[in-house]
Amino acid sequence: MTSELHIMPPRAPMAMPVQDFDADFRDRRAPGTVSVRGIWLVRALAFGPAVLATLGLTWVMLGWFDDAGLSAVELMLLVLICFNFFWIAFTVSTVAVGLVSLSRRRGTRLRPARSSPLKVALLMPIYNEVPWYVLGNARSMLEELRAHGGGHEYTMFILSDTQDDAIAAQEQESVLALRASLSPGLKLYYRRRERNTDRKVGNIADWVANWGAEYPAMLVLDADSLMTGRAILRLTDALAAEPGAGLIQSFPQLIGAQSVFARMQQFANGVYGAALAEGVARWCGQDGNYWGHNAIIRTRAFAACAGLPHLRTWRGRDRLIMSHDFVEAGLLRRAGWGVRFLPRIRGSYEETPQTLVDHILRDRRWCQGNLQHLNLLWSRGFRSISRFHMLHGAIGYLMSPLWFALLVMWALIGVGEDASLLTYFSEANPLMPTWPEMSEGRHVLVVVLMYAMLLLPKLMGIAALPLTGTRFRDFGGGWRFALSFLSEVVLSVLYAPILMVQQMVAVFRTWLGLQQGWSPQARAGGRYGMGMLLKCHALETISGGMLMSGILAGMVSPWLLPIAVSLLCAVPLSALSGFKMAGWAGGWMGTREVYREPLITRAARHYRNELKSVLDSRAAPTPAE
Repeated sequence: MTSELHIMPPRAPMAMPVQDFDADFRDRRAPGTVSVRGIWLVRALAFGPAVLATLGLTWVMLGWFDDAGLSAVELMLLVLICFNFFWIAFTVSTVAVGLVSLSRRRGTRLRPARSSPLKVALLMPIYNEVPWYVLGNARSMLEELRAHGGGHEYTMFILSDTQDDAIAAQEQESVLALRASLSPGLKLYYRRRERNTDRKVGNIADWVANWGAEYPAMLVLDADSLMTGRAILRLTDALAAEPGAGLIQSFPQLIGAQSVFARMQQFANGVYGAALAEGVARWCGQDGNYWGHNAIIRTRAFAACAGLPHLRTWRGRDRLIMSHDFVEAGLLRRAGWGVRFLPRIRGSYEETPQTLVDHILRDRRWCQGNLQHLNLLWSRGFRSISRFHMLHGAIGYLMSPLWFALLVMWALIGVGEDASLLTYFSEANPLMPTWPEMSEGRHVLVVVLMYAMLLLPKLMGIAALPLTGTRFRDFGGGWRFALSFLSEVVLSVLYAPILMVQQMVAVFRTWLGLQQGWSPQARAGGRYGMGMLLKCHALETISGGMLMSGILAGMVSPWLLPIAVSLLCAVPLSALSGFKMAGWAGGWMGTREVYREPLITRAARHYRNELKSVLDSRAAPTPAE
């Protein structure tokens, strides 16, 4: 078999100019978007309560400090608490908007398309992935689309950036085997780039520039993406029905969780995600965001408006925009195309890292990309909400150093003047130390308030479940659901401080230029020995030990004990994260997809195993006659 397998249709070139962030741009072919009725009221209800609650907390805390005025330490503590509180409060108000929206629009459905059928390219960019896994997913989606019918035409493209020759050989053999077994009428193409210039951005741009003109729409997938035929059809119908839409994003549900950590993430996504996603969709309106996969895009709009330049760093180097999806959504909106989020389309799936270490490694890559967005906040022409999406993505990582600083401040303030580790001196009385006037009861109140605000969106998400047609029996029954909910809350509390420290590490790695590259994710979860875990979690373990020592010595508030335990036990908790959910634990923190596995995931597993068997049989030595 040749290593230069190239099975593609005739070229259909389309220009994709690089955009200029210093110049405004409007696409003259964009027909304009229909304004969402009442969008400003919805945004006021989402942002207003968060702002008011933060101002209220600021006012209360100002009253706690000395009337003589704010010292530098007191001001720092106040800023840290209130800044973090705003983002927590904003999540609560967004979920509240989603809850109200679900209750008022229960039973509504997307309007069916009345326009001409679309020719859609299903794009699956891959990089050093397990070939039969990816192609098993691809076949299941094609077969589902064939079974569902509909007037649209779909073609699957496997766009390989694989650089490992051995994997590439398996990849190409898998493609040939799959094409030989596809049902009549199904189309699957393949090409491999010898050099993965500009990574996924360059991979998609290469397809657009060479074949994009033939396909009015493209649905971008990830290597672990899986979408039902019905979900793909509904996305296509929505794009066909709205000429002004440039991109429509679905809400991917997590599947395939086989470990404690992955199941915790999957349960949170499946239970609390509906109300949050509904709230985000409501205040976004036509100014939605893009998460890089499981979204349908109008090809000519993307080509005309979303060509990405390299960013010039402060060191004078040109760097690829890593988290390209947020920026592409902003560029489409800048040019006059709508970007929508339709969270009610079910059947859009993706997987999540199986272990804490795998999650950390992925998070470091995302941090590197999201912090780049800070350089684009003042670019010309971006809509306010697009700038907010980019800021919010960066803040999600910058909050971790702030949380850590807040934790250090609380620890240093201690449990009272006699025990406080934090002392500073005034010019009037240099021999007499003073402390922030924040009593033990007051910082207990702040800690309790923070935990309550973090728990509230979860409870509101549970309240929203009946509004989405979900019942507790879908999660194994009421008692199992209650146990799963309590388990998820406890595990979230335990893992949150570890993730805080690791995200802080990711921020500093990015700023110092230590985070380089974008290696492929270990889909099945990596195997990590004790040495690796000790090295990865050394900072948490040391921080937890110091915090616990301060608590035992009576110098640190005992209300910080959960954080101290989490950090001190980072290594065993990381080992626990990869524990396989099987046997008696198989239904623990189970979602609907666990108790009633979707047909498409069963089909995908069947096609993966079938393809792997074909490849194994070809690789086996032939017995001598």
